[in-house]
Amino acid sequence: MRSDVPLIEARGLSKTYPGRRESDPPTLALQAFDITVPAHEVACVVGPSGCGKTTLLNMIAGFESPTSGSLTVKGQTVSGPHPDRSVVFQQPALFPWLTVWDNVTLGPRLRGLDLQSLKESTQKVLLSVGLAGFERHYPYQLSGGMRQRVQLARVLVASPDVILMDEPFGALDAQTRVVMHEVVLKVWAEYRPTIFFITHDVEEALILADSIYVMTRRPGRVKERIQVPFSRPRSYELIGDPNFAALRARIVSSLRDEWLEAQE
Repeated sequence: MRSDVPLIEARGLSKTYPGRRESDPPTLALQAFDITVPAHEVACVVGPSGCGKTTLLNMIAGFESPTSGSLTVKGQTVSGPHPDRSVVFQQPALFPWLTVWDNVTLGPRLRGLDLQSLKESTQKVLLSVGLAGFERHYPYQLSGGMRQRVQLARVLVASPDVILMDEPFGALDAQTRVVMHEVVLKVWAEYRPTIFFITHDVEEALILADSIYVMTRRPGRVKERIQVPFSRPRSYELIGDPNFAALRARIVSSLRDEWLEAQE
């Protein structure tokens, strides 16, 4: 891929869903959506509930097709799921009858990856996400945060170009979310993946992201793209920075305006 080609690029992207019944009007979920994500960037999308955030992620993953517009990854039109894009879901999608090790390595083993190489990379990844020593545990033996770490480890072992994360920490308690943010920051520093992250948590976006796309109410469009000014490496000490508080207040106010307009 040429260095001047964005890793993810959407131009004029729109998605319309037909009504459930013939008499129901169609739903315009996304309209004229533009986004450009360079390689190795963490891009977060925030927006009001129902604005099309997950629809956007599903189209990048290849699970859904756009109604109009263009969507490319590495300069190639997205036409379906592909190993170069891996998803960390809202709920841990793990096989309950497989151990942590077997869940993490299942995909590469099915693709016939060299077992010695896989063993080495898996050990490194499990250490990175804080799961060393839990290789033989089953999902039911793990906390919610640890199950999400297994999802993240499974994605990292697959070495995709893009990691797509769909509000993966939304169901976790506040303390566990902080720990998971630190895990993501550590993983990004070690592996430098491109991450496309959907969240409703503005603080989470500011901690993790290089750029934040603020969406309008449905039909979702880009209201504003914010370049996050904080250098890496980052820690939770950022939340005491006056610039962090000011930027958080600005984004929350923008989202509140969208919510109020949706009520009119």
